[in-house]
Amino acid sequence: MDRVDALTKLLEQDPGNSFVRYGLAQAYAGSGRLREAAEAYRQLVDTDPLYVAAYYHGGQTLEKLGLAEDARGLYTLGLDACLRKGDMHTRSEIQAALDLLP
Repeated sequence: MDRVDALTKLLEQDPGNSFVRYGLAQAYAGSGRLREAAEAYRQLVDTDPLYVAAYYHGGQTLEKLGLAEDARGLYTLGLDACLRKGDMHTRSEIQAALDLLP
């Protein structure tokens, strides 16, 4: 069983587990399945809006897919989420990524 399969099974058992959903998105991205990764990040921010790492990595994935405007929107939402969570480190990473967009 590969990592994606294992994480998918874990998520089926516990659909609200944000850590597992994030791991699944990362596994998709790491195996080049970028559309699936982008969807997993999107589902994560929908279900856990303060899981701020998902905004950065989701935005990066969208950029790799050539979806700069979608990435911009996700990064912008992430900036707000970081403020609500008080995570200034991730906020600065997201802001740097946003500043690099054309």
